[in-house]
Amino acid sequence: MRSVRQCSRSACTQAAVATLTYVYADSTAVLGPLAHLAEPHSYDLCSEHAEGLTAPRGWEVVRLVNEFPAEPAPSPDDLSALADAVREAGRGRKAPDPAASAPTQEPGVTETARRGHLRVLRAED
Repeated sequence: MRSVRQCSRSACTQAAVATLTYVYADSTAVLGPLAHLAEPHSYDLCSEHAEGLTAPRGWEVVRLVNEFPAEPAPSPDDLSALADAVREAGRGRKAPDPAASAPTQEPGVTETARRGHLRVLRAED
């Protein structure tokens, strides 16, 4: 599916096309294609902000890609992913089968209590 991440710059509503990361030890800013996953210490930038990026004095900018598209191009899988999402949303949710979702017990272990997804187990000596 196409990225729905926006540019990290304040008040910018454009779609992100590049990811900026910093290597503080080397005083380097690395600008590359949009990362697959958003990382907490990286910044997603639109094409305008990616092309106009400058670094502080004494820092080096490493550009892994020289040109960024104005908007990311859709991948060939976009239509099939959208169809799968609509199909999945249209299916009614079945009640979970407690026997199928129950974890398997080891021999000599008894479940004594349960709170949410946590279980209290007691070993039988």
